[in-house]
Amino acid sequence: MSSKDEFNDWLRKRRSTSKDPFFGEIDNMFREMDRMMDDELKQFAERVPKEYVKERKLPDGSTVKELGPFVHGYTMKIGSDGKPEIREFGNIKKGDKGTPQVRGEREPLVDIVETNGEVRVVVELPGVEKTDIKLHGTEDSLEISVDTPQYKYYKEVELPVKVRVKEATSTYKNGVLEVVLPKEATPKSRGDPINIS
Repeated sequence: MSSKDEFNDWLRKRRSTSKDPFFGEIDNMFREMDRMMDDELKQFAERVPKEYVKERKLPDGSTVKELGPFVHGYTMKIGSDGKPEIREFGNIKKGDKGTPQVRGEREPLVDIVETNGEVRVVVELPGVEKTDIKLHGTEDSLEISVDTPQYKYYKEVELPVKVRVKEATSTYKNGVLEVVLPKEATPKSRGDPINIS
């Protein structure tokens, strides 16, 4: 038995045997919190897409439902302008009334690096084959998607500058996709001024 289970057992026994008015009120608060947490978990489980619900057989022959995997996080870096850039990733988003919503596809971790002549987009897509990845680009965005029975990823990346999509190159190795997009050439000069004599 884990120390967490032991603590929960001790707490349950303490609450059920308490006759003290002070602890009695705390017991009521704990019961209400337990009820609220159970309700919230039930509501969350009802909103989970089918592909995130699995059943696992235990050694004693019984089965248990498992939910997940659920992924949510943020990345932060300092952009070329010196300002922080914060990006969200994962498959859980804030829904109506602040409740978490599980999306069918996971938003992968993405990093964008801009150099003088190109934009480099690095995307983590673990567990998929190169042939599963779909890329679609425009002059100012890149769409990445994977839709397999085991893995679903989707991300639309806004690029910091206009690029030449037809000249883009990409590689995929060890779960990491790298797309290199040459920057669009700066507009041609309208010429040089000519003095009138």
